[in-house]
Amino acid sequence: MKNPTTSMVLPEDIPLNLKVNGQNYHLKLQPWVSLLDALREHLQLTGTKKGCDHGQCGACTVLVDGVRINSCLTMAVMKDGAEITTIEGVAALSDQELHPLQQAFINHDAFQCGYCTPGQICSAIGLFNEGKAETLAEVQELMSGNICRCGAYKHINSAIMEVKGGQEHA
Repeated sequence: MKNPTTSMVLPEDIPLNLKVNGQNYHLKLQPWVSLLDALREHLQLTGTKKGCDHGQCGACTVLVDGVRINSCLTMAVMKDGAEITTIEGVAALSDQELHPLQQAFINHDAFQCGYCTPGQICSAIGLFNEGKAETLAEVQELMSGNICRCGAYKHINSAIMEVKGGQEHA
């Protein structure tokens, strides 16, 4: 009987282009590399956190063409040509040193240990882009995919509502 591993041929690396935080990157990646791993391991953008690696905690949330996604559940090759914003590029969205949401997180002590903060901020910006949440209850529901292990939800929601009040900055 033939050993199945000796006849297995792995797919070649696939070329792709990603525009991350305004900079173009030309990569060649294996088809099973997640967007999260492409950002962290290949582009050294470690602000996006690897939490559960199952799409359940939201720590890996980034914006792809302005829409929030869990980067751990997305293959990088699926986003060829996409414009991606990570926490490292969030300030550039507002042409300020800090995005108003980053400043609001500081003002409201919403970052606690900080591990979930990049995903929380990217998710909240995506929420603003969606234009769906008008009330605190709606914000809480739409942010429910982002887990804060410190339980700083009250502070996070206060920061989001502060910026939402002045939404022209988001």
